[in-house]
Amino acid sequence: MQPLVAVILVGVPLAWLVAFAAYAYLDAPNHGMDRRKWALICFFVPLFGFFAYVFERGERDYDPSEDPYAPESDARKAGLAVHERRRGEKGLGPAGTEADDADETNEWNDPDGIDIDDDRDENRAG
Repeated sequence: MQPLVAVILVGVPLAWLVAFAAYAYLDAPNHGMDRRKWALICFFVPLFGFFAYVFERGERDYDPSEDPYAPESDARKAGLAVHERRRGEKGLGPAGTEADDADETNEWNDPDGIDIDDDRDENRAG
């Protein structure tokens, strides 16, 4: 094998692993985490270990008082979190039907101009 190919195939991935481990080693104390543990995880578990460190680090700064979807938040109504963009929209009833349109004559909410005859279907079956 040529030296350049060996450097590319072995050296570059190894350099990335060392860089991930070095970043975790230097950054972990800023977030109250064990630096040796996370540097080893980032080095010995390629790529996934580094992403695990980044996501774990982000979870350590979680503040439920700032989260509009937290269970005790004022933004939640009736046990459901409604996104800001969806507030004020018309609610849906069972099976996606409009909750406010309680039309007893049109049980299946057929579109305008289309009336499906349920009696005709019963006659065919019998």
